[in-house]
Amino acid sequence: MKVIAPEDVIPYEAYEKQREEFRSRIIALKQRRRISIGPLVTMIFENRATLQFQIQEMIRVERIFDPAKVQDELNVYNAILPAPGELSATLLIEITEEAMMKHWLDQFMGLDHGEKVAIVAGGERAFGEFEGGHSHDSKISAVHFVRFRPTASMQSAIADLRQPVLLTVDHGEYHVQTAVPGSMREEWLSDLSA
Repeated sequence: MKVIAPEDVIPYEAYEKQREEFRSRIIALKQRRRISIGPLVTMIFENRATLQFQIQEMIRVERIFDPAKVQDELNVYNAILPAPGELSATLLIEITEEAMMKHWLDQFMGLDHGEKVAIVAGGERAFGEFEGGHSHDSKISAVHFVRFRPTASMQSAIADLRQPVLLTVDHGEYHVQTAVPGSMREEWLSDLSA
């Protein structure tokens, strides 16, 4: 995917005028790109539009006008942008019960190391590769950035809606798989060919 450049950023005042329309479009897009893997893990598969929205919102909320600071935001979000043949997602550990938070966050320790999260298609697995720096020995973040590199034969299986495609999380006490709907598979195919 083409990186988001400074000239792609909508100036603050212009963005304010079109924010509601822009936001509505992205919310609809994210619905197609969001999937729950059991009750505690959600993934949102990112593309150029979803990341540009996040950049615009950061600039708006933080009131970033300095071109160097805008470039810093671009650098952060462009690093998440999927490269050709990749899928990129934000993985959220969503624990809403305060009493269970410590238990489940402790259970998810190490989720971001090894082969724990995968796309399963055509009898193959593409394991998620987590961006570093979101956990350490005694604490794990609730937000992670994950990349998947499905093989060509997996991509063919993703395109064939007669074949099942799954997202799996297999870690600690959490063993869940979820079927990937056709609408998300269409989004993936678009990303993989971009």
